[in-house]
Amino acid sequence: MTDRERLALDRISVEPSRRCSKGCSFCYNGSNADGAGAWTLDEIVAFARSCAENGVQSISFGGGEPLEWEPIFDVLRALDGLLARTLTTNGLPLDEPGILDRLVDARPQKVHVSIHAPENPREVTRASSHVLALEGRGVASGVNLLVRRSRLEEARAAARTLHTAGIHNDRIVYLPMRGDDTPSPRDVAGVAGAPFQSMTCLTACGRSPRFASIDAERRAAWCSYTRSRRPLASPSFGALALALDGLGLEPCDGPGLVRLAAARPVPSTTDTGLRTRGSL
Repeated sequence: MTDRERLALDRISVEPSRRCSKGCSFCYNGSNADGAGAWTLDEIVAFARSCAENGVQSISFGGGEPLEWEPIFDVLRALDGLLARTLTTNGLPLDEPGILDRLVDARPQKVHVSIHAPENPREVTRASSHVLALEGRGVASGVNLLVRRSRLEEARAAARTLHTAGIHNDRIVYLPMRGDDTPSPRDVAGVAGAPFQSMTCLTACGRSPRFASIDAERRAAWCSYTRSRRPLASPSFGALALALDGLGLEPCDGPGLVRLAAARPVPSTTDTGLRTRGSL
């Protein structure tokens, strides 16, 4: 039996490093300005090529802040035409001279700009301007909007601002905050105000057979947030298959909380207008 027959992944997420100057206190993996990682440029390219040869169609880069990991531009170029490449950024590096040009030149299929503090109008305006700037340069772009139970009205206001700017729900992913400030699915639907996109784990925690996440220490997991991880023996699809074999999925939060993780697909519902996405 081949690796492909044993593991039917079509999407993977890779954290090149844990470096992120923003250093949000709630970051699920503890990324900060001094963060590092085990990946090299050549290893990520080799890993992505091996995965593409075994049916993986898309790779997403997060972190950490991927635009603070210098090799990211070379990685994106090296994988151009091999598989779809997307990236999630907090947007701050895009304010630095030349970074937007370098990102556009690397030709990613899509860039998601995160809004972690919808109560901060400057952050909302900055993310909106970055999304529109990328769109103007021919790069598909959208927003990941973090929704807290304690800040629902601020999240609604941020969504309205994005809609007014021409960034509608087909380009916004509404992400529930993890931990004690987790909103309900109905809360998130109320923020979105119309059919919307969120993570499949908005309604239930569970693994997706189509998705795997690999962190900055080259450890594989069934989602980006679980504590259940195993290291890769090498940067290859075969090593990924072995690492995932029999690996469980420990929830990232305690019992009774809505969990933010990659999970099994669930149908859209007319009650919430939910359209789910498989992973981050």
